[in-house]
Amino acid sequence: MPDAASIGPLPQWDLADLYPSPDGPELSGDLERSAQEAGAFRATLEGKVAGLGGGDLGAAIAEYEAIEEVLGRVMSYAHLRYAGDMSDPEIGKFYQSMQERVNGISTELLFFTLEINRIPEDDLQAKLADPALAHYAPWLREVRAFREHQLSDELEQMLHEKYVSGRAAWTRLFDETMARLRFPLDGENLTMSEVLDRLSHRDGAMRKKAAESLSTVLDENVSLFALVTNTLAKDKAIEDKWRRYPRPISARNLSNAVEDEVVSALVEAVRAAYPRLSHRYYALKAKWFGRDKLDYWDRNAPLPNDDDASITWEVAQNTVLDAYAAFSPDLAAVGRKFFDNPWIDAPARPGKASGAFAHPTVPAAHPYLLLNYQGKTRDVMTLAHELGHGVHQVLAGPQGHLMSDTPLTLAETASVFGEMLTFRALLARRKDPAQRKVMLAGKVEDMLNTVVRQIAFHTFEERVHDARAEGELTPTQIGDIWMEVQRESLGPAFNYEHSYRAFWAYIPHFIHSPFYVYAYAFGDCLVNSLYAVYQDAEEGFAEKYLDMLRAGGTLRHKELLAPFGLDASDPAFWSKGLQVIEGMITELEAME
Repeated sequence: MPDAASIGPLPQWDLADLYPSPDGPELSGDLERSAQEAGAFRATLEGKVAGLGGGDLGAAIAEYEAIEEVLGRVMSYAHLRYAGDMSDPEIGKFYQSMQERVNGISTELLFFTLEINRIPEDDLQAKLADPALAHYAPWLREVRAFREHQLSDELEQMLHEKYVSGRAAWTRLFDETMARLRFPLDGENLTMSEVLDRLSHRDGAMRKKAAESLSTVLDENVSLFALVTNTLAKDKAIEDKWRRYPRPISARNLSNAVEDEVVSALVEAVRAAYPRLSHRYYALKAKWFGRDKLDYWDRNAPLPNDDDASITWEVAQNTVLDAYAAFSPDLAAVGRKFFDNPWIDAPARPGKASGAFAHPTVPAAHPYLLLNYQGKTRDVMTLAHELGHGVHQVLAGPQGHLMSDTPLTLAETASVFGEMLTFRALLARRKDPAQRKVMLAGKVEDMLNTVVRQIAFHTFEERVHDARAEGELTPTQIGDIWMEVQRESLGPAFNYEHSYRAFWAYIPHFIHSPFYVYAYAFGDCLVNSLYAVYQDAEEGFAEKYLDMLRAGGTLRHKELLAPFGLDASDPAFWSKGLQVIEGMITELEAME
């Protein structure tokens, strides 16, 4: 762990804004009321939804939304407690109990969306003339996007009820296994977050030892991770077949409200750019290190002249908020709420979820941020990223529980834009050419991690799911796919040792949200194009940007980007975003 004196005191969240305690009357009362209200809702409306007039259907959706928001509050509280310490069996028991209880209550509500999807389109359009229903038109559009893939009511209920003992149970097994793992290094037993942090250590010997420890422990557990991966891939394939999805990614694209061809264009553009981006940059980095090739554990190594000084939490906070304020005081004012209130959990500690996230909870409360802050420049960028999510979630909250969530492809926009604002602010302060080079190289590496690495992850997922369709995969087979994808994406500037073969196993997105990862590349390329518009824009860009965030899930990417003159369905759109990264690499080469 970092020396506390070097980074200062770190905030920890207080979940009392959701519930004061896991066994208090507030939580039990909400569960009891929700169960009663869900039962009454079903008794009143089941079999009658199609016959409701527009006003009555709008009122029914509002009632449904209110019940769902309370259930969302319960699960947000349970999830955040669990993320704070996945190693505590009592917390794990509470999390599972809440999942089962909420799943049982929400089963009573399942009929509602199924019946909405059976309303003929002409009838629904006539009902939408009523303002009470028209308010929910964006939500209805997203619900009805899945009409063709809806099963019988009995099958839908069975799948819904089995979720807690199926996919959710396997995900919990993965999470708790990862939280329990310890990685021996120089007499310490490190958590996942801590050993990953050592991979960006200044000392090359330390990076090597961290990689070897990570590899050894992952390899000791790789059979379990392969079993989880195989089981979830097969589970998904079975459900996809019943729902008639043509490809493993199809359900994700539909939920993201993005067309298959747009995602394909993104993936093809990034893969075609590998030689101009990652291959070119890492060859340059190897030259800086005086090597023909880098070892794989040097991918995130700080540059030789990087001072690698620890950044205190206070400095990180001020850096990010100042960058936000220079763009928009309103944006910074929302961001400041996270620091003025106990909405952030920043320390790395045993049992805590690794990585970082922003959890929106529900509009009636507020988001929370989880970080594992180690005092590095990358951690400041992570803070800028997650704060962008949090601000977006706050701004979209007035859309209500059903329409505040943004599709994943656009959910990464505010986070990556926040990173870009912070980076540009930091770069502007650096006058020394050597330090500017370090900053620019760090940003290029972050963008390669966001674009190239995430599309490589996407390719890995596609190949694993396609291969799993032919039968169960051994750890060796999964490792082979991983190594093929890594060589393709990172290029010839690395030594890919056998110890790298199990590194696929720690990526949580493959388990939690299959095919999520392309959203990062989508967001980064989108933000590159958006930032170029901002640089050339006249007055009014910031307000249009905030309006985009306020829209939440009410608009799709075409509608949200139109005010900026951008269109993600245009194949040239992705090339423009990638050219920004390419231009930075060219700038680095010119500094030689």
